[in-house]
Amino acid sequence: MKKRSINPSTYLTPVPAALVTCQDKGGRPNIITIAWTGVVCSEPPMLSISIRPSRYSYRLIKETREFVVNIPTVDIIRMADHCGITSGKNTDKFAETGLTAVSAEKVSPPLIAECSVSMECRVTEIVPLGIHDMFLGEIVATHVADEAFDAEGNIRMEIINPLGYSPMDRSYRAMGDPLGWYGYSRKK
Repeated sequence: MKKRSINPSTYLTPVPAALVTCQDKGGRPNIITIAWTGVVCSEPPMLSISIRPSRYSYRLIKETREFVVNIPTVDIIRMADHCGITSGKNTDKFAETGLTAVSAEKVSPPLIAECSVSMECRVTEIVPLGIHDMFLGEIVATHVADEAFDAEGNIRMEIINPLGYSPMDRSYRAMGDPLGWYGYSRKK
């Protein structure tokens, strides 16, 4: 495959589109849509989110050192987009979108009921990177929708139905059907 050289860019694609909840010290929650997120460690379980310091949610997470990463399904794509283009500084995104806040177990920011997976996180480190700062968060609790489990207790990805984001063309994408499983290339 012949390739063309272009300026360095963030073309790792697709990436998860996540709804990150946070809240101010007074208990007012907010939601920000984040595409710069990912797993950074398995033990202890940790992930990262990267946010521009100019964003309202940045200050909330920096002050409280807590956030929840909620994985939206493709069914709530409009709500996810709205949370990414509207500032929560003077807006109640839960009220505007109709999303439901649910109390978390170990952190103050709420879970989002309509999301299939929610991971409660505590900030362990903030790393300045450039126009974004990366928040490293230890996952202290994970919640998965009851209907996502089959009779044997396995998680069914078609129920999780995660929303993806492509930085190449700024589009939201469905993750699609499975094409194989870990280790299948070695099986005959």
